[in-house]
Amino acid sequence: MPHTYGPTDMLINGLVIRPGERVLTRLVISRLPSRTVIDVPVYVYRAQEPGPTVLLMAGMHGDEVNGIETIRRLVRRDLLQPLRGTIIAIPILNIYGFLNFSREVPDGKDVNRSFPGNPRGSLASRVAHRFMREIMPLIDYGIDFHTGGAARANMPQVRCLLGEDDQTDALAAAFAAPFTLHASLRPGSLREAAMQQGRRIIVYETGESLRLDEAGIELAMAGTFRVLHQLGMLAEATAAAQPSIVCRRHTWLRAKFAGLFRSHVQNGQFLEKGQVYGSVADPYGEGTVRLETPTAGYVIGLNHMPVVNQGDALVHIAWPDNLPPGRTEHWPHLLEMPPERRRRTTIRYRIIYGAECSVNQAL
Repeated sequence: MPHTYGPTDMLINGLVIRPGERVLTRLVISRLPSRTVIDVPVYVYRAQEPGPTVLLMAGMHGDEVNGIETIRRLVRRDLLQPLRGTIIAIPILNIYGFLNFSREVPDGKDVNRSFPGNPRGSLASRVAHRFMREIMPLIDYGIDFHTGGAARANMPQVRCLLGEDDQTDALAAAFAAPFTLHASLRPGSLREAAMQQGRRIIVYETGESLRLDEAGIELAMAGTFRVLHQLGMLAEATAAAQPSIVCRRHTWLRAKFAGLFRSHVQNGQFLEKGQVYGSVADPYGEGTVRLETPTAGYVIGLNHMPVVNQGDALVHIAWPDNLPPGRTEHWPHLLEMPPERRRRTTIRYRIIYGAECSVNQAL
């Protein structure tokens, strides 16, 4: 028998959800080889009064646990009670990756490069297609929660297209993360697919994969409340402790040499041009290459992997349009790192890579 529903009702996964209802439904994606069903839990919170529909989603990459924990807390503490409109909360989209502590699905593909998907495509493409069919048509706005990949830790930050439409700018400003970055749309990404359908989604990043970042999680929850308040869906929200630092330019500083990487900076720190931000050491104790930043800017991402190859991303640096002169303090949410006390001497050494350069050697 076909479902009957009115203009204010919402249809998800074959289930009619009416104003004022709170529902948990499960989107069946596929089965494991063991025949175990893989489904994606979707929480739907509807107010009686009509309003926008906001998506809160995490776990696009299964090892990015900070967003998962953020939405878990919002659901567990019953904090998603909109005054108007609808909130759709998906704690984990990539169940496969979550079970395997992995960014990708078992076929090795990235769900966030597989949109809009294909019902007969790869596993990642099928996950994306099911989301696009069931969820995307219903939403107006969204927050997609992410975490730094591999051993890279991100400073809490919002990524979005800045200066191209007022709605996206307003969402980012309301969230008020410590940093707000202009980020172009990537082919096959959720943001690109949403923009093509007239939806507005911002990305929040914090911390490192498979490690909980308590400060970043708290900032994520507070930013979410501010966005919902901005949209008239919550009565109140706590103002941000500091204004967001808006950066339209950012880049990764990459290793010119392979070896053992040691960072001398921390996330949120402002670096002056030419400041030493780390070193790459020869593993046999023959020398250490000193790394200097080519530009002034804020550290918004750090690679914590000690073994690096040529071309590996080491430090993600961003700079606002107007750099603050002489700014050297750290972001106030982070603890100061104890200074290392070393005696070093600069020598000339022909390192094993065949290039002569200035290096530091610990005494």
